[in-house]
Amino acid sequence: MSDTKTTQTQTAPRRGPGGPGRGPGAGMGAPVQKAQNFGPSAKRLLGMLRPDALSLIFVVLMGAVSVALNVVGPKLLGQATNVVVAGFISMQFKDVPAGVTKAQIIDQLQASGQGQVADMLRTVDFTPGAGIDFGRLGVIIGSVLAIYLISAVFMWLQGRILNIVVQRAMHRIRMMIEEKVHKLPLSYYDRMQRGELLSRVTNDVDNIGQTLQQSMSQVVISLLTVVGVLVMMFSISWVLAIIALVAIPITILVTVLVARRSQKLFIAQWAATGVLNARVEETYSGHAIVKVFGHQREVESGFRAENDAVYRASFGAQFVSGVIMPAMMFVGNLVYVAIAVVGGIRIASGLISVGDVQAFIQYSRQFTQPLSQLGSMANLLQSGVASAERVFELLDEPEETPDADPGAAVPADASHLAFDDVAFQYLPDKPLISELSLSASPGSTVAIVGPTGAGKTTLVNLIMRFYDVDSGRITLDGVDTRTMTRADLRARTGMVLQDTWLFAGTIRENIAYGRPDATEDEIVDAATAAYVDRFVHALPDGYDTMLDDEATNLSVEERQLVTIARAFLADPRILILDEATSSVDTRTELLIQRAMSNLRVDRTSFVIAHRLSTIRDADLILVMEDGHIVEQGAHDELLAARGAYWRLYNAQFEAPVLDTGVEAVN
Repeated sequence: MSDTKTTQTQTAPRRGPGGPGRGPGAGMGAPVQKAQNFGPSAKRLLGMLRPDALSLIFVVLMGAVSVALNVVGPKLLGQATNVVVAGFISMQFKDVPAGVTKAQIIDQLQASGQGQVADMLRTVDFTPGAGIDFGRLGVIIGSVLAIYLISAVFMWLQGRILNIVVQRAMHRIRMMIEEKVHKLPLSYYDRMQRGELLSRVTNDVDNIGQTLQQSMSQVVISLLTVVGVLVMMFSISWVLAIIALVAIPITILVTVLVARRSQKLFIAQWAATGVLNARVEETYSGHAIVKVFGHQREVESGFRAENDAVYRASFGAQFVSGVIMPAMMFVGNLVYVAIAVVGGIRIASGLISVGDVQAFIQYSRQFTQPLSQLGSMANLLQSGVASAERVFELLDEPEETPDADPGAAVPADASHLAFDDVAFQYLPDKPLISELSLSASPGSTVAIVGPTGAGKTTLVNLIMRFYDVDSGRITLDGVDTRTMTRADLRARTGMVLQDTWLFAGTIRENIAYGRPDATEDEIVDAATAAYVDRFVHALPDGYDTMLDDEATNLSVEERQLVTIARAFLADPRILILDEATSSVDTRTELLIQRAMSNLRVDRTSFVIAHRLSTIRDADLILVMEDGHIVEQGAHDELLAARGAYWRLYNAQFEAPVLDTGVEAVN
């Protein structure tokens, strides 16, 4: 819609040929200038899970059971170690007389000056000469295996339920987006590039789903593991537990410092990804134009620049956030060394058993590992929240003004359309249409002509309520269209645009798009009236021929005929033709115009035309300049007036004269 685009150059990116957001030269979607804070965005994202709160409670409970069983394992393995150590030590005293007790042996060692050995043996529960108690050892190992098996089952159930919860949340988000895009005004699509919008509803939504799927379970398990391990560590030795706790403030400090830096980089990454997607989409859609005008190098240069921007942002985000994991591992290793040294000293002092130190070392690993995982998930969370912010920006966009509820009742055959002192502007400081009044009677054909930017397509946008008038009113049989629902108004209107739009499906389905319940005979009649039937039979599958989303297996002319057949079948009371025959040859145009004359009976038709030869039989021709109707009347009447229409008409049939500096000679 060239007029609309011309009036919006101050706010909307320029678009190339082929319709909004298509073709080379389309403007790039602007990166996010200021993102929401991480906290509010993350909280809002988690709010999307509220409908499945009960399932999430089960997830937490099963995670808690799994973690509780998991953290008991090292304690039991420590007991197994103590059984082995006790058996090994008892064999060292197999030659002592029967009846000698552990206490007596320790007293003898103390008396002989081996006090340190005596202190170590005080923590070992052994019976001199008894050897390893394999029965008890087997019970302990069997218990550990059973505990780990049950823990794995609970972990699996937790993961399965969480997956269901996340997929339901993503389904809701996609449904919210689907509902939102139908409520957004046309002005949003005029300023938002298609590739950028697609990036938000595909890439960003997928990234949110992956973030929730990968991080939620890990966060829950990691936090529960930290709590459970802390309890077990304090139950073994509060001194060693204090040493392990040193890792927490260091972990928090490193994570916060890195997260602040990586959040900005992840925002830049997804914004740059949207820009790159827009470039790819427009270049693919307009690849023929790119080649015709020899812009391959410019397109490749632009792609390289935007691809490099994605690379730099992605590399920076991943590199900075990737620092967390090595840092956490380094902190964990320091804690491990400290626990090993202090634990060894306490074993030698008889303050703790070997098995307890072994269990504590395992707990220290279990303690630092979830902290490291929490830190390493910072990059995933930052990326997911950055994507969520972009999706929330879409969901928070202002919607169209709501329809009247209930909408005004209008007769089914209403087709008298009138403009009453209408004014409209896209930009506050640039009026486009002012004091426009006209009346289109049922069965009449109103042609709208004028130079580019005169407001012709804007007039159609106002009829369809893609935009609402700023003042005045548009009436249908005397009823203000703003009091009708948009669905009711548009259901009465058929529209054929210069830019054809066909979806992936059969030719039959594309024709029946406006009336899915149409019979086969009605579809064929509409196709015949629009001269689609004449070429359909030459296709291998006839009306069942499958079209892709670009309908590349039909010519431009054939695609336009299918859209005209779709309008025939819809049987509208108001018909709008925006350069509808511009893509067909002269012979086909004449045939279609004959069919259109039948379709216009008892219907109000608006025809936007640049080829003035196609509107000679219009009942009323409106000549627009700068949003005003400067002339109106029939074709012969306007030519006789020798005004604006006469100048436009003659300009189309005059031979071009080159400005060579030499006056033309008649």
